[in-house]
Amino acid sequence: MLMQILSGTPKWVFVLFIALLWLGMQQMLPRRVGLTRATIAPLALTCLSLYGVTSAFGDSPLAILGWLGGAAVAFAASIQLLSSNAIQYDATNRRFQLPGSMVPLALFMGIFITKYAVGVSLSMQPALARDVNFALTISTLYGVFSGVLLARTARLWRIAMQQANALQAA
Repeated sequence: MLMQILSGTPKWVFVLFIALLWLGMQQMLPRRVGLTRATIAPLALTCLSLYGVTSAFGDSPLAILGWLGGAAVAFAASIQLLSSNAIQYDATNRRFQLPGSMVPLALFMGIFITKYAVGVSLSMQPALARDVNFALTISTLYGVFSGVLLARTARLWRIAMQQANALQAA
């Protein structure tokens, strides 16, 4: 069965998997990145997450609400828990010195695996697209991934804005 699933998977899905794996693994190492680059991947994956909801469940208000609820709760919890101590920002060059972290890799893979598993599940059991519990569970999970990604990005923007304000005040 696994071989049937893998052989029926379009080639671009494997390319996307490798790209996300590479991007996530890069973030396990300390690195210097600009604010724009630090923002693009989380926003793109948030869009992929929301696309996962709409492609699986259409414009179901309950699915969208589940995604929004999961994202809001995860964002609020993450923004409180995330530490900024190890992050340095050079406001002059608009670049961050970020510590390595496995969290981005886990989030990227979480979104990818969820999207893949839902696609396989729906192709095998199309009725799941109309199952309220399935839609709400999956949509909320997508939202949680997005909320954590967005909180991490918001933290960087907050640091950048604080530094910019400090430079202007000086």
